[in-house]
This record gives sequence, C-alpha cells and structure tokens, in this order.
Amino acid sequence: MNSLIQKFAVASFFTITSFTALAQQTSYAPSAADIVQAYQRANKLDTAIRNIPTNNDIVPSWKKDGSAFWYKKNLPDKNWEYIYVDVASGNRKSAFDAEKLAQKLTEASGKKQSAKRLQFAELYFTDQHTVKLKSENKWYQVNLADYSIIPAADTTIFDYNPKMPLQRKRSRWEGSKMVSLSPDGKNELEIRGGNLILIDVATKAETPISKDGSADKPYGNFEWSPDGKTVVAYKIYPKETKKVHYVLSSVPGTTRGELKSREYAQPGDDFTAYQPYIFDLVTKTSKKVDIEATDFFSPQPLHWRNNRYYTYEKADRGHQRFRVIEVDVQTGKTKNIIDEKTKTFIYENRIYTRYLPKTNEILYTSEQDGWQHLYLVNGISGKQQLITKGNWVVRDIDSVDAVKRQVWFKASGMSKDEDPYFIHYYRIGFDGKGLVNLTPEIGNHTLTFSPDRKYYVDTYSQVNIAPVTKLKLTASTKNLQEIEHGDTATFLKTGVKLPEVFVTKGRDGLTDIWGIICRPSNMDPNITYPVIEYIYAGPQDSFVPKSFLPANEMQSLAELGFIVVQMDGMGTANRSKAFHDVCWHNLADAGFEDRILWMKAMAKKYPNADINKVGIYGTSAGGQNSTGALLFHPEFYKAAVSACGCHDNRIDKQWWNEQWMGYPVGEHYGAQSNITNAAKLQGNLFLIVGEADENVPPESTYRLADALIKANKDFDILSIPGMGHSDGGVYGRRRKRDFFIKHLLNAETPNVNLVSPTK
Repeated sequence: MNSLIQKFAVASFFTITSFTALAQQTSYAPSAADIVQAYQRANKLDTAIRNIPTNNDIVPSWKKDGSAFWYKKNLPDKNWEYIYVDVASGNRKSAFDAEKLAQKLTEASGKKQSAKRLQFAELYFTDQHTVKLKSENKWYQVNLADYSIIPAADTTIFDYNPKMPLQRKRSRWEGSKMVSLSPDGKNELEIRGGNLILIDVATKAETPISKDGSADKPYGNFEWSPDGKTVVAYKIYPKETKKVHYVLSSVPGTTRGELKSREYAQPGDDFTAYQPYIFDLVTKTSKKVDIEATDFFSPQPLHWRNNRYYTYEKADRGHQRFRVIEVDVQTGKTKNIIDEKTKTFIYENRIYTRYLPKTNEILYTSEQDGWQHLYLVNGISGKQQLITKGNWVVRDIDSVDAVKRQVWFKASGMSKDEDPYFIHYYRIGFDGKGLVNLTPEIGNHTLTFSPDRKYYVDTYSQVNIAPVTKLKLTASTKNLQEIEHGDTATFLKTGVKLPEVFVTKGRDGLTDIWGIICRPSNMDPNITYPVIEYIYAGPQDSFVPKSFLPANEMQSLAELGFIVVQMDGMGTANRSKAFHDVCWHNLADAGFEDRILWMKAMAKKYPNADINKVGIYGTSAGGQNSTGALLFHPEFYKAAVSACGCHDNRIDKQWWNEQWMGYPVGEHYGAQSNITNAAKLQGNLFLIVGEADENVPPESTYRLADALIKANKDFDILSIPGMGHSDGGVYGRRRKRDFFIKHLLNAETPNVNLVSPTK
C-alpha cells in the first residue's frame, strides 16, 4: 500500500509540474550534455548557412564604353561563377566556359585552376569573345571562340571602380598640399632655417620672404595665389604629440618582452597651432591675417577668387563651431561666409563642402534645422538656401553637377512607410526641385553607376529578405533587367530563424527605436531564454544591420540557448539632431534607457524572453558600453563581456572622444569613466584585451582591472598576447560563449582541457 501511495504521489507531482510548466513557462536549464549538443548544433548550422551564398554585394566590372559588364556571383559551398551582361541586348549569360578556361589556364600557367573557383587578379573583356586576365602575376589573352590562350602583349585595361563616388570627398585630416613651383613656373619656394626663401628658377637668385621664422617656430604650409604674386603661409607653433606604449610579451625567438611606442594624442593634449600670414611678392611686404590660429586639423586648402580673396575652412577645437572664412589679401581682414555654432556638437566628419568657383557658390551640409540637409551658399554674401528639407537625413554626397545644377546623394528616412535607416539614392536640383528617387523599392540599397552614368546597378534587401539586383536607366530610373533575385527558402531549410525586426518607443514615448531579434532554431515556445544584447553605442554611426543577414555571430550565440538582440538607442547617428545630441558630454548614457525599454517591450510581446537574465557584450566603444551596463544599470543587466573597451574617455584617442565629450576636458569625463565607477560593479564581468591594441590603448582595460582589484571586486580578465584591437578572436569568442552559459544558464560548459591535442 505504501508503495502504491508513493507511486501515486510521484505521478501526481509530475502531472502537476507538467501542467504548471505549460501554464507558466519554465526557464531553459540545459544539462552539460545539452550544452555539448548545442555547441555541435550551432557549429553545424553556422557552417551550413555560411556555405549558402547571399550575393548582397554585386559589383559590376564595366567596359569602357558602358555597353556591357560582368560580375562574380557566389555559389553554394564557397564556389563562384562569372556572369556577362550585354546592356544593349539585355543578354545575360555565363561569361565563359569555366571548365575550358580552367584547363587552358592550368596548361599556360603550370598551376592547377578549379573551374568552380577560378582565380584572377584582373579580368577584362575587350569584347564578348576576347578576354584579358592576370593570373600568377602573368597576363594572358584568351580567345573565347576556341579558348586559345597566349601571353598578352597589351596589358592595358580600363580601370574603373564603380563603388567609388564620382567626386572624391576630402578628409580635413589631409590638410593642404604645398607646391614649391609658382603657377607661372618662374619662381619656387623653399623653407630654410624656418623661413621662406623665394628662388628665381632661371637665375637662381634668392630673396628671403620671411625673417622671423626659426627651427622652433618655422613657417610652412604655404600656397600660391593663382597669379603667383601672393603667398599665404603659416607660422607654426609645434607641440610634441605624446606617446603611448605596450609590450609584446611573446615574440617568437626571443626571451624578453619587446617595447612598442607610438605617438597618440589623447583628449586635452596640446595641438600644433598655425597662424596665417600673407606675403606680397610684388611689394615685398607681409601681414598677419586678422584671425586666430588654427589649432585643430592642419591648414585647409585655399579657394581663390580673383587673386584678392580666398576662403578656407576652420573647425574649432571642441566641435562647436565651423566656419568658411574669407580673407582679403590686401588688408588681411576676414569675414565669415559660413559660421555655424551649436551648444552641443557639430559632427565634423559629416560636413560636406563643394566649391563652385564659376558661380561663387558652395554646396554645404548641416544639421542646423535639426536634420542633416543640403544648403546652397552664396560664396560672397554667405546667404544660404535650403535644398533638401524634411524629417529625414542626407547620408552622403555622390557628386555635384555644376552644369545641370544637380546634386546626387543618398539619404534615409524620407519614406514614412519603412525603416528610417534604409539608404536610398536620389538626385535633386540646386533649387530644391526635381527630386528623383533612383531606388524606390523598399529595402536598404547599394548602387553603382556605369562609367558614363547612363546606367546603374541597384542591389537592395532587408535583414530577413534576400537581395534583389536590377539594372536601371539613369535618366528615367526605368528598370531594364533583373540581374539577380535571391531567396530565403534555402536558408530556412537549414532550420535557421532569420532575424526579426522589432520596433518600440524610446524614453520620450514618441521616438521609434529599431532593432533585431535572433532566436535559437530549436526554440521551445514553452520555455524562457536569457536575453543577450550585442551593443555598440558609438555616436559616429548607427549599427543595427539593415541588409540581408542569415549568418552572423548573434545567431551563432542564440543557438546555444539565448535570445540575442541589437538595437540603436538615442545618442547614435542617422536620425534627428536631437536624437544624436543625447551623447553630448554623456557617452555613459549609451542609449540604455531606450535599450531597456526596447527589451521590456519585446518581452511583453514575446514572453519567452527572460529579461530577469540579461547579458551584454561589445568591443571597443561597445566594450565601454557593456561594462557600463553593469556599473550604471545593475538592476537590469547581470553579466557582461567587454573587449578592448575605452573604459575612460581620457585614455582613448583625442579626435573621437573630444567630438562627443567636448573640449576642454572637464569633470564629466571622470564622472562617466568606468574606472572611476569601478566600485559600483554588480553582476559578472569578463574583460578581454589584446596586448598590442593600437586603437584603444590596452592600459584602458588594465587600469579598470586595477580599480576593480582595489575595490575588492570579482571579475574575469583575458589578455591575449600579440593581439590588436579585437573581440578576442576565435579563442575569445569561445570564452565569451562559455561565460554566458555559466552565468546566465547556470550550466556547465565543455572542458576543452580534457580533449587531447590533434597530432
């Protein structure tokens, strides 16, 4: 009887437990064997997915006359083929018989070529029947009629990169270029002993132009006026760029560490200053320009108007003022053609300028109305006219057509019916009229033009929708031919769950926060899974993937029993100026209020997301962010992996940190430092650092470790010999997964030390 009662009790217990499990979801609690199987399943799925091609990036190689192009198409199992498209006829075909070409090329070069993976350094079709190619540093010409192959006598090919914009955008870090020879070729300039010396090319007669320069404070960075009668030069007040150091601990063949040192400016460091002077070569006089010295960037190129006036750009240190300044060389007086100021920051790297000397106009981008837009500026009066307008963002400029008075650009957010981060391509008139959308299909677009810009190839996709590639006519945007059309079916057959886009409101209750969700392929709807966030909250861009993404590390991590997410919170770029301004003096914010609200909304819609067990990981700025999650939001985040983090913005590079945290370096730098706040640590932290990191100095992580030790905090740290700026590589990523399994799943990970090394 007692035995029967016990059996009944046990049966009743399991019945009640099963009912409760269905009514109330249970947490995923894998055994050690389950984890081993999960790793095997994740690796198998990852391999299967990566062997399926996506063709997200079709890059056409064009004939010079634009009549045809060819491209490399990826095939399953990491094979590929070449496709040839005759634009006029619309004929799309295999570029050649790969088997025959591989055989002939093997015979000619002596190196085995695979028909499925033909290797070319260069490939160019002179016509449909003749191709030049470079293989193993040798050039060949192939007659595709009979596949006869001979060494190519003429190795000239049309070199055109369709991925480059038509007009190159200069970086202000480049500065101006000095040209010694005068425009008429009669004189040249030389710097000797810190002074400018004018040399007559014919007679070699020398005339000192400046006298107060020295080796310590020399003149330099000079430019000629177009008529050669004026020289603008800068008196330079040099400042030494301080150095940072690291030790390579494990250099093969040595028994000592190897010290490496390099120049590395940090926030608040002194910069070299450049004071402009005007030298009149006719009157042999000079004058100081009535403007403060340039102390951020080196001197910028001069844009001349009738030899009397020139303009140049000046971005003030601290990123709160940008000017285009006009100088009168006769008086040295200046006036501002553009003078933009802000209480937060001007994102200097996104400022676009194009000078139109024939009409004395400047094309210029600015966020002054709250969104990044294009302006047409009168180069004499400074009067500005808005070209683009609305609650959307001009992302970049391809080119300016001064004759047709058109701008070709890419933008996001113009369509209210799609993801505001999707990039589309447009052209518009200087007067703000005639806007044409070259890429109207919903999706994230990449576009390349033919050499004559008569045609363009447009590829678009979404994170869970396979790419489509079309050939279109530029003048009318007419679709001429569909070149490629991917599908998701092959991926779905592997069992993978494609990422899901999820949107909810941010901290203001008004602004949409966009992100993606990756789930395990074998997810049980009756079980809850810990959530892991992949974070990079650097303000220089937005980071959630927008193009087709069936294979990625987030999905691999999800396969181990997690729901892995990524979103762009406030403080990142590519939305409104107000959205972006959240980061000002405030990098520790990292959009966490928006991120936490996003995950709570996700868990409300999908209850199998267990937001009582949330992990987070990231690299670089993401390393700073992930540690900050445990320091500043321990009520929500429970475990973090931080690789190569810039844990104190005073230690990291000057240009990046002053852009967002400002100059001079104030108390807010220290207040937001992970190192300063190390004693606040709650939860489980794993730090990874490469000892040879030349992006973020490795002492950023070591100083955090020092502060944690002094605060008597437990944490894990992995320093990888010889590694640079990285998430830890294969080894670091494996350790990261083990860390989350241990602390979020409370499970045992495979003991790799029990596995015998492969002989």
